[in-house]
Amino acid sequence: MSLGSIMLDLAGTALDAEDRELLRHPAVGGVILFARNYESPSQLAELTTAIHALREPPLLIGVDQEGGRVQRFRTDFTRLPAAGRFGRLYAQDPAQARRVCESVAWLMASELRAVGVDFSFAPVLDLDRGISRVIGDRGFASATQPVCELASAWTDGVRRAGMSAVGKHFPGHGGIAADSHTDLPTDPRPFADLLMEDLVPFQRLIDQGLEAIMPAHVIYPQIDTRPAGFSPVWLHDILRGRLDFQGVIFSDDLNMAAASAGGDYPERAHAAAQAGCDMLLICNNRPAAVAIVDAFRNPPDPAIQLRLLRMHGRGPRPDRAHLHEQPDWQHAVQHVARLEELETLDLGLTDPTSPRPA
Repeated sequence: MSLGSIMLDLAGTALDAEDRELLRHPAVGGVILFARNYESPSQLAELTTAIHALREPPLLIGVDQEGGRVQRFRTDFTRLPAAGRFGRLYAQDPAQARRVCESVAWLMASELRAVGVDFSFAPVLDLDRGISRVIGDRGFASATQPVCELASAWTDGVRRAGMSAVGKHFPGHGGIAADSHTDLPTDPRPFADLLMEDLVPFQRLIDQGLEAIMPAHVIYPQIDTRPAGFSPVWLHDILRGRLDFQGVIFSDDLNMAAASAGGDYPERAHAAAQAGCDMLLICNNRPAAVAIVDAFRNPPDPAIQLRLLRMHGRGPRPDRAHLHEQPDWQHAVQHVARLEELETLDLGLTDPTSPRPA
């Protein structure tokens, strides 16, 4: 059985009969997990084991575990810093920021791999221009150089843990204020400006073998009247052609308000697939997921299959019981604590008369 093109979500912490039937459908290729699917590491490991056991090859399992505001699993997982904290450290000490970012990315990936999750939808490659409500400190920095260097360090860290990276939101969501979860953002900038700024981190990581990319539900009218995730111009001509990207293209959630530009739910799925998306996300709307799955009859594409199979976790699965004993884990946790301490000092939340740490 091949992997299908649909990635969907679950309602609870264990599979029920409807979940099992749906996940065995040939149009399905993966599961995205949310906080509601998590109670404990042992429960999560049982859930991912059950999902992986349903099919051969196993379904892909992903999650948004960026850090900061976007971290689905928190209790008994390390609370990860937002990407912007690495950027602030970079402004003081670039070399240290790269080391810390690589270490924390390894930590994130190792903790997920230990419970059977294949990948996280990270890193965010959008420039934090101080404009976008939805990006903010999810972005590393406002300038291309620190974003490129820190994102490269992040991908090095997750790969060291046997995980692939997913860069988002192509070609850049940081230049507009509107949130594509609730609106249909439009970025009026010309392609030349995007090429010189927002596209730079994507091109840099593509050159380094980036495994996957998620496009934005944003319209760039000087390039195409369709949102990037539904645009053959962006995905085929620019991303695959001009930037020579060879990895997986994940759609952003087809249930988001901005995705309504693609039509009803099956129409959105077909439009995204025809534009060049390899796997289509539909979240928090089971009737829509069922409608898409029932309507989707695209035959497996061998090239897409090969790309998707590379998204599975690689190498031995870490032993969670002994993960905390590893020096790499201990060093990474120290880095997280130090970043938290520096953030507290920067915000002036400590007693100004108390001595500052050396």
